[in-house]
Formats: sequence, C-alpha cells, structure tokens
Amino acid sequence: MIPSLLPTYNRVDLAFEQGQGSWLFTAGGERYLDLAAGIAVNALGHANPDLVEVLTRQAARLWHVSNLYTIPQQQQLADMLVDASFADTVFFTNSGTEACELAVKMARKYWHDKGQEGRTRIIGFEGSFHGRSSAGIAAAGGDKLTKGFGPLLPGFTHLPFGDLDGLTNALSEGDVAAVIIEPVQGEGGIRPVADDDLKAIRAACDAAGALLIFDEVQCGMGRTGKLFAHEWSGVSPDIMMVAKGIGGGFPLGAVLATEDAASGMVAGTHGSTYGGNPLACAVGAKVVEIINDPAFLEDVRRKSGLLRQKLEGLVASHPDVFDAVRGSGLMLGLVCKAPNTDVLTACYDAGVLCVPAADNVLRVLPALTIEDDDLNEALARLETAAKTIEGQGT
Repeated sequence: MIPSLLPTYNRVDLAFEQGQGSWLFTAGGERYLDLAAGIAVNALGHANPDLVEVLTRQAARLWHVSNLYTIPQQQQLADMLVDASFADTVFFTNSGTEACELAVKMARKYWHDKGQEGRTRIIGFEGSFHGRSSAGIAAAGGDKLTKGFGPLLPGFTHLPFGDLDGLTNALSEGDVAAVIIEPVQGEGGIRPVADDDLKAIRAACDAAGALLIFDEVQCGMGRTGKLFAHEWSGVSPDIMMVAKGIGGGFPLGAVLATEDAASGMVAGTHGSTYGGNPLACAVGAKVVEIINDPAFLEDVRRKSGLLRQKLEGLVASHPDVFDAVRGSGLMLGLVCKAPNTDVLTACYDAGVLCVPAADNVLRVLPALTIEDDDLNEALARLETAAKTIEGQGT
C-alpha cells in the first residue's frame, strides 16, 4: 500500500523540531551539527533573528496579492540584485527548478524574436544538475535523472565535463541558442569549473553569438566567498539562475539577465502565481543585504580557508576513508574511498549532517554564519565518523 507521502525520497530516520544557528535538535533532545544547511539553503543558519524579525513583520501585514499588482518588496529585491550583479532585470520564482524553466524559455525566445527560429539547441555538461522539471532533466541528461521520463524535451546536447574542444565544435554548427553550466557543480560532486575554462566558454559563446547561462542555484549567494561564484573568474553570463540561499530557507528563486538576453520576454510570455510574493521578497532582501556586505563575505572567505585546512588534515589522517578535498569557499566535498553512504551513516551516528553527491563525494555545506567553535566541533565529529569507518574495516 502506498504511503500518504509519495515515496520519492530515501529519507533517513531523523526528524528535527528546532534549529538554532548551525545546530538542529530532535524531539528527544539530540543535537546535530548541521553541515548540510538544507542543501546549501540555510545560508544564515537556523532561526536567524534578522530573518525571523523580517518575516514576522511582513507576515502580519501582507502575504500574497499575485503579480497582477505592483509588489514593493519585489521591486526592492530586484533593484538590490541588479545593483549587485551583471544583470539589468530579474524575474522571481519559487525554486531553482522554476528558474531553469525560465532560463531555457528566455534563451529560445531571444533567438525566435531575432528571426532565427531554428536556433534552439542548448548545450550542457556531464554531471550537471538543473532541477527535476522536464527542461531541467533534459538540460542535465544522465540516466539517474532521465530514465523512465521519456520522451525528453528535445534540443539539448551534453558534453563531457571540461570538453572545450567539443563545445567549440558544437557552437560552430550555428543552431545553439545557449550554453548552460554550473560554475561549481553541486550534485555532480563539488566540481569547480576552472576560471580559465569559464573565460574560454564565455569567449566561445561570444564568438558564436550564443547566450551563456550560469546555474548558481547552489554555488551562489556567498557560498564561495563572493556573492556569485562566477565573479572569481572575471566573466559574467547573459542569464543566471539563483535560488536556495537567496531565501535563507524561505522558498525563493530568481532569473537574472541582461537587457539584451531578456528582450524577448515581454508581457504575457511568462508568469508565476506565487513567484516574488511579499513574504519571500521581504526575506530575500534581508538575506542579500546581509550576505552582500564586504565584511561578511571576507569572513566567509576566512572560514573557508579554516575549514579547508581542517578537512585536508582529516583526509591526511584517514587515507583509507578519504581521498581528497575539493570545492570552493564553504561549498566543499570530501572525496571518499569508502562508500560515501557508509561515511554518511557514520556521520549521522556522530551527530553531524552532510550531504551525499555523485562521484562518491560527501558535501560539506555549512551555514555561512557558522562559528569557529562549531567548525572545530564539526571536525571532531567527522573524525569520530572516520574512525568508525576504519573500525568497520578491521
């Protein structure tokens, strides 16, 4: 008999009733150090007092009116994002998946309006993840996402990760609308795209006239020590998907774009009932205000260096359990030698939460506000988990 909750998740038998900062608490009072942050969502930790205050104030005033009307909170957040980024315009969604849908539509509509209706192909890369909608799984490819869901949305080509020659060849065919890429792959195993490669991809798109879409749903919003991960490379996209951390735990996503890239999206071409509602945008504005402070981002970079150093030491001390550390900022991955699912179970037993990923990686995605003492405690608990795995092998 099917359960009342559709069984699409392999959930661990843990339930939390309260969170504070980087800690989660079960009904029985057990404490877990959260290095998952809701999969890079709770960027400012649990029960952040600034976000609680903003949400409570807005909730007492107005929740929803729909996009039939002007929403001041939405305009405020859009202005903040435009001021802080490459973008000229913003559309608000409820999730990264919805942002992917619009990014694909925007790229194809751009070429349609320029009289090149056949220019619809979008190039993605192996190991990517762009959400679980029809466009998202088609853009990412891979059997894990697509098996059983055919026929897939047509018009997508997938290249091996880092295949710049293949990209140049594909772009030369003249039917490519856009290239979509995560500056740091999340689900794919915390794989950063080298700055030189991002520059080369930007140059190749410019030479072919194709649009460039960055998916910063997981790697954006301060996660790498800059507001957006692509800033490290010195290049900008034409369209960018943002979600997860932008709402600090409240459902919110966005598509940012240049005026040119968005030129086809006129009245009636896209919409959302809930996207950009007063609650979400009030919280999002506070999140952006906090994260985009230079002092805040500098502290993220400091913590990133500290955490990376500690994880490198963990790997060196447990070579039978771990192979390497990779990633950027507070978006790090422990490449495991033991099955990452076994390591994850040992982490649960040690009272620390991480997130599995492809390529036998364990993601470490703490809140950007994690305290130094909690970083020390995190390493102690990861050490305990590693010793458990070593003990299982004897």
